[in-house]
Amino acid sequence: MYKKTFLPLIVCIMFFANTGVFAQEHENVELVGRVSNQWDDANDVFVVGNFAYVTTGVTGLQILDISDPEKPEQLGNCDTPEYANGVTISGNYAYVADGRGGLRIISVADPENPQEVGCYDTAGDARSVAVTGDNAYVADGYNGGLRVISVSNPENPQEIGHIDTEGFARDAAISGGYAYLAGGANGLFVISIANPENPQEVGNFDTEGRANSVTVSGNYAYIADYDNGLCIISVADPENPQEVGNIDIEGFASDVAVSGDYAYVAEELNEGNRNGGLRIVSVADPENPQEVGYFDGRYFVSTLSVTVSDNFVYVVDGTNGLSVISIADSENPIEIGRFGTGWNAINIEVSGNYAYIADKNSGLRIISIHDPENPEEVGYFDNPYPTYDIAISGDFVYVVGSGLRLRVISVADPANPQEVGDCYVADISKGISVSGDYAYLVGYYGLYVVSVTDPENPVVVGYFDTGVEAYDVAVSGDYAYVANLENGLRVISVSDPENPEEVGYCDTSGDARGVTVCGDYAYLANGSSNGMRIISIADPVYPEEIGYFVTDVGARDIAVSGDYAYVADIWGGLRVISVANPENPVEVGYYDTPGSANGVALSEDGLIYVADGTNVSIYRFTDPNGVDKEFNIQNSTFILNPAYPNPFNSTTTITFGLDKSAPTRLCLYDLTGREVMTLFDGYRQAGYYTVNLNAGDLASGLYLVKLEGSGKIVTQKVMVLK
Repeated sequence: MYKKTFLPLIVCIMFFANTGVFAQEHENVELVGRVSNQWDDANDVFVVGNFAYVTTGVTGLQILDISDPEKPEQLGNCDTPEYANGVTISGNYAYVADGRGGLRIISVADPENPQEVGCYDTAGDARSVAVTGDNAYVADGYNGGLRVISVSNPENPQEIGHIDTEGFARDAAISGGYAYLAGGANGLFVISIANPENPQEVGNFDTEGRANSVTVSGNYAYIADYDNGLCIISVADPENPQEVGNIDIEGFASDVAVSGDYAYVAEELNEGNRNGGLRIVSVADPENPQEVGYFDGRYFVSTLSVTVSDNFVYVVDGTNGLSVISIADSENPIEIGRFGTGWNAINIEVSGNYAYIADKNSGLRIISIHDPENPEEVGYFDNPYPTYDIAISGDFVYVVGSGLRLRVISVADPANPQEVGDCYVADISKGISVSGDYAYLVGYYGLYVVSVTDPENPVVVGYFDTGVEAYDVAVSGDYAYVANLENGLRVISVSDPENPEEVGYCDTSGDARGVTVCGDYAYLANGSSNGMRIISIADPVYPEEIGYFVTDVGARDIAVSGDYAYVADIWGGLRVISVANPENPVEVGYYDTPGSANGVALSEDGLIYVADGTNVSIYRFTDPNGVDKEFNIQNSTFILNPAYPNPFNSTTTITFGLDKSAPTRLCLYDLTGREVMTLFDGYRQAGYYTVNLNAGDLASGLYLVKLEGSGKIVTQKVMVLK
């Protein structure tokens, strides 16, 4: 499965519990709940009547109601196993070119409940599909050529013909008895399909650019020729195609649709053109095409597909979703409606019954996790600039990003977050940590110390140049531990916040992206090739690497609790690593998340929250060696199992079972009856659960653990020894 890192503004959110929507490989980690917008990269659009069908990469096919073009609304979706590229509609079926998943056939008779009914796994990487009669014609990617698949029985599609073409088969169009194939660097292929079981190449035209897309109207094939603009080829004689017209555009031509005397060209950005957009070209005289109108996409980045219906052009942009553009006046196209693709969840923090999301494209999102199996968004703050990180302290969330400002957001009412203060920081801040009366920000130029004694009037009071770009910071005691992109961990004394000074460093030979501190150790998410690094900071002046574990490719963030480190790896998903022996960390669980695991956070009840690009997911890890198997099957019994170890010094594990779904509280009390710690307070389904109790600042002595739920109470004693 392909994964993407950057995704944009949310307009519509769909919520999912652990229903198995995303079937992924995992071990010792289970999905508890998910909140997702169901959109990844918007790649293609096909319009029929009042419906727009959009393919969105790893999240499959989306169906929108466009009866009111100014207010598109999502009706349904159907996930596909790989990466949905192209789509066409014929009758009651959507035909989706699903990358390595081949051709997927989806019934759309009920647009609110589309269902896959058949599939055929092509040999290549399905990029585009066209349907005529009983056959589907698939442009099958690199060296995949054109595949002819009988869909007379949509539940049992069968390949009946195939022809290899040179290069990358990107798009296919059917006209008359011919298939026209956009073959990338090899231009246009004309293929006779008079006999679909034996397609034959009869003509070829090598365009100057990269033939990305093709449509045929009358005697002309119109090629979106990428860096060569729009190329118009006469196919009056299919065996001898000839270019008759061409028009260059500022960006890259990625797709083209033709209606009447106009060609509508989807334009990706290039270095000289910061925005993508839509170019409207008069082709009344195909030998002399003339641009007559232009829509500046503003926020468009990779304008990938365009289709025309009535007086509207429907454009999908890879990172920004669907736009509806009125062409009633072709010289003055106007956007009248938009449906965005959703989140780029890049970091996450958990506090109480809420998860706070740093959404790179739209700011702060607030998710209620009172019932972790049914998380839902309750509030948001729209940051006008890309957001990279957040930190929570009391009733305030501190937001940083590319806007050169620290923004202070009151979340006293999570459903109605309000900005109460901000200050200028001369840097693009990538990470933030708050400790006491200070916020610590890191970015391109180093560490900034901001006084937040008065959250409504934050003030920069100190600065230290770390030499190269810094991505994250953790503060413990009098030290700030900075993850530096090129040279690992920097240890900076902040005993005097106005004069921070570096006192030590440890070069981890990687691009350190995330850092957390637990006890005498700093844990680094060390980027593209080095996974997790464990550094002893018993002496902060002389930090020393003592252990490491290599994750898949891109370790981005890390959280630690007790004997476990939880690593967000953009390609490998969630990795759970035992650090009971810091010199020999061992992976004990993983979950291959559906998006791009960018950030990870832990809640007091032991659940794991992952900012996963297109979604935010909640997971539970169970150490198979850490629980009694006899107890593991007693998930229908209300029971509080003995803590282990007990007595304990730093952490102990508490396991409990619930006989039915109910609001549940698990708390720690001292012998006077005073509640000293809430381990969990929320709704839980019947089943078996594990919670880590961290002694932290608890004094040595005897305590009581109390479990309350469904009208029942049970207690046990635990002993802290320090």
